[in-house]
Amino acid sequence: MITVHHLNNSRSQRVLWLLEELDLPYEVKRYERDAKTSLAPLELKAVHPLGKSPVITDGSLTVAESGAILEYLVDKYGSGRLKPTGEQDALRYRYFLHFAEGSAMPPLVMKLVFNKIKRSPMPFFVKPIAKGIADKVLASFVQPNIDNQLRFLEAELAARPWFAGTEFSAADVQMSFPLEAAAARGGSLDGFPKIQAFLARIHARPAYQRALERGGPYDLLS
Repeated sequence: MITVHHLNNSRSQRVLWLLEELDLPYEVKRYERDAKTSLAPLELKAVHPLGKSPVITDGSLTVAESGAILEYLVDKYGSGRLKPTGEQDALRYRYFLHFAEGSAMPPLVMKLVFNKIKRSPMPFFVKPIAKGIADKVLASFVQPNIDNQLRFLEAELAARPWFAGTEFSAADVQMSFPLEAAAARGGSLDGFPKIQAFLARIHARPAYQRALERGGPYDLLS
């Protein structure tokens, strides 16, 4: 039996969704973030040394990292589903499985961190300096990177309905989290109608909705 070690408001929601798309049986073991730090609890270190989510156990195997988990599940249990076979689609599929965490998420995480710095308690005489540095980094580096990536993804979705091609695949599951994070944390998506339409399509999928029922509340603003 596959067990998903599921941290609330995290990337592990994608794993639940993929399992629902594949119609596989699985168990959910829930973990809650620390209310003050928003960090994963120490209990996750008993599953994997880094103590992070997502991570799954499948019999004697432990698999961590979103992309690795999705590839493992599709390759072992997919029976050809959710993985394109055409050369160009297969290349795009592999690209977006890696792009989601390798390129899309880092500036979004940086934006979250620098915004938290601006809100953090600190001596009054330090706060203007910290805020000024944070604003400078956000304006000169972080936000331009986010905007550039959103323009790229908008163009990709203008060329084809799904990230790998004309058919829904695990690459779309993988790309869901950075786009949901961009919508929640990165600012308005008003200038990106194709991305908005993509999010509407995935949120309407029955498997996505079943995953939300299994995973519980999902709020990326937390």
